[in-house]
Amino acid sequence: MKTQSSNVGVFVRIRPTANFSPDVVECLPDGQTVNIHPRKDSRKPQDTRKNHLSYWSFRLEGVLQAASQEQVYARVCQRVVLGALDGQNGTVMCYGQTGAGKTFTMTGSTESYQQRGIIPRALQEVFLEVEKRTEHVFSVHLSYLEIYNETLVDLLQGPPRPCPRGMVVMEEPGGGVFIRGLTLHPVHNEEEALNLLFESHTRTLSDVKYVTAKLNLVDLAGSERLEKTGSEGQMLKEAMYINKSLSFLEQAILALADRRRDFVPFRQTKLTHALKDTLGGNCNTVLVANIYGEAAHMEDTLSTLRFASRMKCVQTYAAVNEHNGTAAQIKKLKNDVHMLREELSIYTTLAKRPSSPDDLLSKAELADIQSQVQRYLEGSLEEISVRT
Repeated sequence: MKTQSSNVGVFVRIRPTANFSPDVVECLPDGQTVNIHPRKDSRKPQDTRKNHLSYWSFRLEGVLQAASQEQVYARVCQRVVLGALDGQNGTVMCYGQTGAGKTFTMTGSTESYQQRGIIPRALQEVFLEVEKRTEHVFSVHLSYLEIYNETLVDLLQGPPRPCPRGMVVMEEPGGGVFIRGLTLHPVHNEEEALNLLFESHTRTLSDVKYVTAKLNLVDLAGSERLEKTGSEGQMLKEAMYINKSLSFLEQAILALADRRRDFVPFRQTKLTHALKDTLGGNCNTVLVANIYGEAAHMEDTLSTLRFASRMKCVQTYAAVNEHNGTAAQIKKLKNDVHMLREELSIYTTLAKRPSSPDDLLSKAELADIQSQVQRYLEGSLEEISVRT
């Protein structure tokens, strides 16, 4: 099993707005650094050594300012999708305050084809690659999960509702995570997958499973502070659950970024538990931090960028998963047989031997070999014995 260790890839995407404040949100020419300057009426203490207000600088893998949906997908997600097709688990997450562009980045808009988001573009690429890679056997299954008030909801099991028997986050012996009770829907082409996508009509943790890997595409809820939501009643209850989940997510990120800590509080919430193998596990993980470029949102923008800065310190490893599926084995064996026959043909020609196996073996010997091959395929024979 080949393993590659790397830090989480972190990008920041700035929502286009007519009120963009370049004096507050400064994007440097290197395309990787964004500086946040406090507003002029800020009462924060001044740096007396430099005699001007301090500012915060964040260096990330990329700053996506005025980037198209196509450019965002190419920079952020394409390598993760291709890695999944090669057998590496992958996750792309969007994080930020409400209205900063998370759902637009992840799902896109149905108003035009060019406005498609990461999920529909990833599904398109999956099936284009499946058609190209004829030497492999692919099986693609799709699931959609929502975590609502600490309840796991299967969005593809009829009308969105909690599973009557209850879904549970489970851990595999090797450290992987899966949702017991979450339905997996086989999809055979892009159209089938997109129909499932747009039938759900909500924010999701979507999970595209491959024969050897899984790809998680995650649209997290808004990260603004509770008092800023102005919520009441049921909406207040929802906002409290969201803040609790994101608070524990941040605690988990802090623990993962601190190499001295042995314990990470993954089991505190359903969200952190479901993302356990994404955060510091066997996964190629990328985060998109969505922010506003307006002065009025500076506090939330700072909070989002601080989270992103911590996230890039988290280290993951992406291992190529091994899978011994019967269909894949049969196809591989057929390819091996074809290559061996070509080699045998070359040796036969060079040695000037008879080209037909019937000239070398008796009918009884041929029947015995056929019987051995059949038993080998059935698993009752470990090795085929042939007279040379």
